Amino acid sequence: MSRHVAVVTDSTAYLPPQTMERHGITAVPLTVVLGDQALEEGTEISARSLALALQKRHSVTTSRPSPEVFAETYRAAAEGGADAVVSLHLSAEFSGTYDAALLAAKDAPIPVRVVDTGMVAMALGFCALAAAEAAEAGGGLDEAVAAAEKRAAGTSAYFYVDTLEYLRRGGRIGTAQALLGSALAVKPILQLDGGRIEMLEKVRTASKAIARLEEIIAERAGEATVDIAVHHLAAPDRAERLAERLRERVPGLADLHVSEVGAVIGAHTGPGLLGAVISPR
Repeated sequence: MSRHVAVVTDSTAYLPPQTMERHGITAVPLTVVLGDQALEEGTEISARSLALALQKRHSVTTSRPSPEVFAETYRAAAEGGADAVVSLHLSAEFSGTYDAALLAAKDAPIPVRVVDTGMVAMALGFCALAAAEAAEAGGGLDEAVAAAEKRAAGTSAYFYVDTLEYLRRGGRIGTAQALLGSALAVKPILQLDGGRIEMLEKVRTASKAIARLEEIIAERAGEATVDIAVHHLAAPDRAERLAERLRERVPGLADLHVSEVGAVIGAHTGPGLLGAVISPR
């Protein structure tokens, strides 16, 4: 009888539902707190509802899943026939999700390996997909973890936001950087670096920033065979235009995903987000 490694991630991976179903990937939802309502990402609050709430300056915060939710997820995997679980999550710099998963893993009925990928959005999603494909190919827990970690090591993410204010409010970028950006009226291009959000470049206008974002992504992709995900929040036209340009400019493009981020990431970036994940195969 072949071994079966279950793959668990969280709702910030933003994998297409059909992809999750095809590969048997389970996503544990984070929570968005809107006023006095705690709403599960993906089922109880949409990205559009979140964008509207932000535009109306409603109070929005986010919360990790509880260890109990992870414990139940790992028990369900065991009851479903899994011999082990690889549990892959967004950067521990952004959320306590990784810590909650670690707590639950200690008492799980089967071995659970919890991995801080240092990623988020489809940068995390590509890691989960790599782990699932390794498991489907007959790999055990070590092989699934190694595949995810290899994918994470090669993956990069860059994004543009209309304002740094939402990142500042959530503590995801330094107050000094946010205030400097506002004072100089610059449009920032940011990157994921070491599991944190860092300023990459400052550009004077939104149109120039988006053009520069395209340049960076094309340069980073180079001639390699890559998967790319274009993300946005309340900016579908921007996202489609960027995707079309990348189809023309990236010779080694394999898969290209275009999607709106969920409410958790949207709460920290604000409407107008445009970004891309580049993940070599």
